[in-house]
Amino acid sequence: MTSLHLALGILALSAIPLALLCLGDPKRRRAARSEGVTVTSLRRRLLVIAICLPGVGSLMLGDTAAFMIWLGATALVGWGLAAAFAVPRADR
Repeated sequence: MTSLHLALGILALSAIPLALLCLGDPKRRRAARSEGVTVTSLRRRLLVIAICLPGVGSLMLGDTAAFMIWLGATALVGWGLAAAFAVPRADR
């Protein structure tokens, strides 16, 4: 397995809890004046751990190239999700 294949696999594993973390973001929900299920801080911490575990796994395998690709791609996916779930401001 090449580093790129490993990085894409662990990115897919990290993207799921990252999307769940974005969906339950309390600041985004307040800005949208959205009601619904609140996400506890314990659940948010567990989601952060779930996001980081695949990257730690690639380090434990000794594939630092896959870890660096995963690190950059996870930040990019997180930024994209934050932009996708952003609430447009009404005062513009």
